[in-house]
Amino acid sequence: MKKLIFSLIAALGLVAGAHASEGGISWDKAPDKTNDLGSLQNGAKLFVNYCLNCHSASFMRFNRLKDIGLTEKEIKDNLLFTTEKVGDTMKSAIDPKQAKEWFGGNPPDLTVIARSRSGHGGTGADYLYTYLRTYYRDETKATGWNNLAFPSVAMPHVLWELQGTRTPVYEEKEEHGHKVAVFKGWQQLTPGTMTPLQYDQAMGDLVGYLQWMGEPAQNTRIRVGVWVLIFLLGLTFVAWRLNAAFWKDVK
Repeated sequence: MKKLIFSLIAALGLVAGAHASEGGISWDKAPDKTNDLGSLQNGAKLFVNYCLNCHSASFMRFNRLKDIGLTEKEIKDNLLFTTEKVGDTMKSAIDPKQAKEWFGGNPPDLTVIARSRSGHGGTGADYLYTYLRTYYRDETKATGWNNLAFPSVAMPHVLWELQGTRTPVYEEKEEHGHKVAVFKGWQQLTPGTMTPLQYDQAMGDLVGYLQWMGEPAQNTRIRVGVWVLIFLLGLTFVAWRLNAAFWKDVK
């Protein structure tokens, strides 16, 4: 019995720790772009240019990008490095030993990251959309960056040139007799190459691609599922009328 109680306490501690690591802000709703081929193509480009340097997607092959409208030539010309082939998986070239030395651990594989990061705050896509847009300068950290959705994150802000540098703005409020700092918004310190709206749209494209990459057959599965349900509904109606016809003369 004591072991059971201690196990429950430990589990509650893990859940609390997980919630704390998700930060004290609400997750923003990610736009659904998994059916937008142009958005997915832009997301794939952002992923290869900014994420694949450190993170692998070892369960995804480059040639699967044909499913989002890219030709083999476009994949070769725009998304492959010199030594890679179209049939290769998306593996990072970073040395695991160097990654552990630089970041304290190997960067995680991102193939199913959008499916694995769902929590009490929303879907995995919501988390990623919020995470990619809540970096801010923090000189107390080794990387010089921090994140509201993932406090004390080891990953630096690799997209900072697009977004620029920002700092969070807080407002003090009194709750239950205590003063607390409530997040109110952002103050732009230096501009990026994109406007805030353009950056949000780009992150929506990237998150949409990460969603698609986690299950490339998802949209096909949903379309087929809808037609199967329509067929079963029609079959149910036919069976109901046949049953009524067979038994209409039975008293």
